[in-house]
Amino acid sequence: MTQASRFRELLRQDGMVVAPGAYDCITAKLIAQAGFDAVYMTGAGTAATLGYPDFGLVTMSEMVGNARRLAAAVELPVIADADTGYGNELNVFRTMREYEAAGVAGIHIEDQGFPKKCGHLDDKEIVPREDWLAKIRAAVAARRNPQFVVIARTDARAVAGFDEAVARANAALAAGADMAFVEAPQTVEEVAAVPRLVNGPCLINVVYGGKTPDLDLREAERMGYKLAIVPGLLVQCVVGICEQKLAELKAIHRHPAPPGGVTVRQMFQRVGADEWDARRGQFRTALPTRDAAE
Repeated sequence: MTQASRFRELLRQDGMVVAPGAYDCITAKLIAQAGFDAVYMTGAGTAATLGYPDFGLVTMSEMVGNARRLAAAVELPVIADADTGYGNELNVFRTMREYEAAGVAGIHIEDQGFPKKCGHLDDKEIVPREDWLAKIRAAVAARRNPQFVVIARTDARAVAGFDEAVARANAALAAGADMAFVEAPQTVEEVAAVPRLVNGPCLINVVYGGKTPDLDLREAERMGYKLAIVPGLLVQCVVGICEQKLAELKAIHRHPAPPGGVTVRQMFQRVGADEWDARRGQFRTALPTRDAAE
């Protein structure tokens, strides 16, 4: 079964899928080991690993390369950020083919202008509705596996208002998208209204310190959302803990204790050391004894 088929099966079940954000293979494996059902490849986190802010500075090839590594690292479905599709509908056609070949379960494509920026920052721009819908149609037409999930993300709430965002979400679903992603509703009432007004499955983006009010994920599930992504959880925590431990090293002049006291061996176990140890010697034929040789 492909990742896309697994993800479709999850979406057919009752309840909401929660996909924390991974930016590399370590974080993807930790998400799997924590018992979550899906991984979200965060574009902001991917940009950060390359030393850039989420300002549309990362190329399609760089994003697909990271998606491919994450999809190979875990057996869970990986849903990936595909930004604006990296151009017009022709570029989106190729973008879809590249992500699909990378082995992920789905992508989202947004209606921001290029270069885009994080959906929870100010001063965003959006393209005309028809330009974005052409991209959605191109993505749907380009996929070879009909199970691959096309998610239509609109950032119109911040630019043209909530009603336009809902209208764009519904237009994208009518154009063939499988799920709608209304980015950054600004009140609890707006959050609740999205799955009620949008004519299809909806994604909620949970961002600490972002534009959307803090919400219990169980409440989002009751509202009717089918997928919650938590893109910044791990990358923001890593920044915080790294700064803390670097300051501690400067202050005490000794190696600070890692959180949870994780040892070197335990760290390697998180990325498959036990599986690789089991392979040692597995493929070698036993050497003949001296007696057998004589």
